[in-house]
Amino acid sequence: MEKPSESWNGHVQGGALAGLPAEPGRRRGCGRCLRKHCLVILTVAGVLLGVALGAAVRGAHLSRAQVAALGFPGELLLRMLRMVILPLVVCSLVSGAASLDTRALGKLGGIAIAYFMGTTLVASALAVALAFIIRPGAGAQALNTNALGLADALPTNKETVDSFLDLARNLFPSNLIVAAFRTYATDYKIIVRNISVGNVTFEKIPIGTEIEGMNILGLVLFALVLGVALKKLGPEGEELIRFFNSFNEATMVLVSWIMWYVPIGITFLVGSKIVEMEDIVLLVTSLGKYIFASILGHVIHGGIILPLVYFAFTRKNPFSFLLGLITPFATAFATCSSSATLPSMIKCIEENNGVDKRISRFILPIGATVNMDGAAIFQCVAAVFIAQLNNVDLNAGQVFTILVTATAASVGAAGVPAGGVLTIAIILEAIGLPTNDLSLILAVDWIVDRTTTVVNVEGDALGAGILHYLNQKEKKAKEQELNEVNVEAIPNCKSEGETSPLVTHRNQVPTPASTAEPESKESVL
Repeated sequence: MEKPSESWNGHVQGGALAGLPAEPGRRRGCGRCLRKHCLVILTVAGVLLGVALGAAVRGAHLSRAQVAALGFPGELLLRMLRMVILPLVVCSLVSGAASLDTRALGKLGGIAIAYFMGTTLVASALAVALAFIIRPGAGAQALNTNALGLADALPTNKETVDSFLDLARNLFPSNLIVAAFRTYATDYKIIVRNISVGNVTFEKIPIGTEIEGMNILGLVLFALVLGVALKKLGPEGEELIRFFNSFNEATMVLVSWIMWYVPIGITFLVGSKIVEMEDIVLLVTSLGKYIFASILGHVIHGGIILPLVYFAFTRKNPFSFLLGLITPFATAFATCSSSATLPSMIKCIEENNGVDKRISRFILPIGATVNMDGAAIFQCVAAVFIAQLNNVDLNAGQVFTILVTATAASVGAAGVPAGGVLTIAIILEAIGLPTNDLSLILAVDWIVDRTTTVVNVEGDALGAGILHYLNQKEKKAKEQELNEVNVEAIPNCKSEGETSPLVTHRNQVPTPASTAEPESKESVL
């Protein structure tokens, strides 16, 4: 009787033991998944919680001081992210340019610039087409900026030529220290030239000034050239290259620490922005078609065109690639700054998507400065919107001017909130439209700028993924070619049965010569 009992007990225990590992295994798998995606979940939850917080507090009619206090944790997040931009951009570009071969650097740089300019031009064409189809300014001629609380127009009296000249000047800063916190801009001074009876002549003289804001274009160019110069030095430049590499890695450690504060900062950042708007219903109803046209352009470009470009190059699923970048996208949505999103983008694209550090740290800082697909979309929509607002029919030449100017002006757009609005003045000046209606664009910029920044950073990320794929493909082709050369056996002309002594023959019968003492052996080579 004991044996059956033992048998039954063992059967029950064995069945229980056989069934138990499945449940802990699932728990461990869920635990690993939650730990892996914990930051993503917290960041998305922070955005949703921020929207709910702003909607809940909005009815309390907070004062400006109370709104500023509400947004204080979000302000801290922006300050921390901007703090690491300078060392991250300079060190990553120097180490990236120094780690790549000069020919590879030129090739990757050429592909990157072609990708950036091509996608931005496509984005501009899409935006102009949508603006002509939707016609956002057709029913908005009666808009009154005073009724919307926008009496102060945006002061923009800058000439188009001077805007592009300032772009070239900023590429070559006269002082690198000043370039870390100031950028060059042309201002104007009005002087009286001739005074006669009933006739006064005024002249506008351009004057160079330094305005607040980091000159990222100049720092990017200097870092690239410095990295190439250190590479050319050879052994003498290795110590400085190691310094920049170490500085870069230390900066990424700081970024990883800051990332855990992102969900908290995003919550209060989004909440305070929602509370700040006074007449949100009136703005959305009055400028709803403009908002819809801009966001629709961002959805089409970011959800269809850019993924198709990535798939055409790599033949891989672009959405699985973008799935690992939810945290940078949420950061871009909350901060409205491509530059502030750069630290989290570099971290996530290397850890989650396996992009080579040399590629990501070379191309992403350049993309955050140069590649502005989302900005080009809303700038073109805004230009056509203002033209329709003033009952101006754009001809083919003006449309072409909008496309080219928006593509070029987006390069100089600052990677900060509302940075692209100022560049719209360049487009308006180029086609001869008034700039006083830009206050309408500023009124709803806080809505459109969020999807704008998301599309900007998405274009940078997919560009880095394309360059990584092309680099890996070229590396594999070179390795395969090298292996084929090494394995190839060259027949010996003396005998058909003999081959090169570098080839090892298997199942070969040992000869007396092969069993001789080691001292008597001679190297075949």
